[in-house]
Amino acid sequence: MKTTARHHSDGVPGATLGTRERVVRAASRLMQRQGYDGAGIKQIAQEANATLGSIYHFFPGGKQELAVAAIEHGDREFATILREVLAGEPDPARAVVACAESLASGLRASDWIDGCPVTATALGTAGRAPDIQRAAALAFAHWRGLVTDALRRAGIPDKDAQDLGHTVISTLEGAEFAAQVSRSDEPLRTAGRHLARLITSYRPG
Repeated sequence: MKTTARHHSDGVPGATLGTRERVVRAASRLMQRQGYDGAGIKQIAQEANATLGSIYHFFPGGKQELAVAAIEHGDREFATILREVLAGEPDPARAVVACAESLASGLRASDWIDGCPVTATALGTAGRAPDIQRAAALAFAHWRGLVTDALRRAGIPDKDAQDLGHTVISTLEGAEFAAQVSRSDEPLRTAGRHLARLITSYRPG
C-alpha cells in the first residue's frame, strides 16, 4: 500500500486542477488543521489561488456547503487508502495493522498536524450544521462498509462483520486523535495490534 496517508495526498493545489477542485482541497486541508471555525473563506481562497467570487459561484451555500464538499473529499481519500490496503492484504487482521501504520506514518510526516479532515471539520459544527454532520456520518458509514465487506470475504458472519467494522473505524479514529495529541505513533500501533487480535478471534476455524 501507499506509505502516504489521507493527510498528504492532496498536496499543493496544482495548475492542472480546476478552480473548484483547488478550492475543495484547500478547504479540506485548512479545516483539517484549523477546524471549521478556524478556516476562513478568504484564507481558503488565498490557499486555492481563487477569488471569493469563484468560491461563491461553485458554493452558493457558502462555507457550510464548501465544508460538505471538503468532507466528501476526505471521505474519498481515506476510502482509497482502505481499498488499497484491503486489496493488497487478504487477511483483514494484517490489513488493519497496515492501515494503522499508514496513518501513523502520515501523522509523523506532517509533524502531528494533519489529523482526520472529516472529524476535524465535523466536530466544530456539532449541533449547528446538520448538512455537515450528515456528510461526516456518511463518510464513516462508507469506511465501515469497506471494512465490513472485507471481513465478510474473510468468512466472518455478517452481524459480527458489521460490529467489527464499527469497532475498527471507531478505534482507528480515536487512536489517530490520541496519536496527534501525544505526538506519538504508539496509540495507532497499539490499536492496530489489538484490532488484529480481535479480528482473528472471529475468524472461522
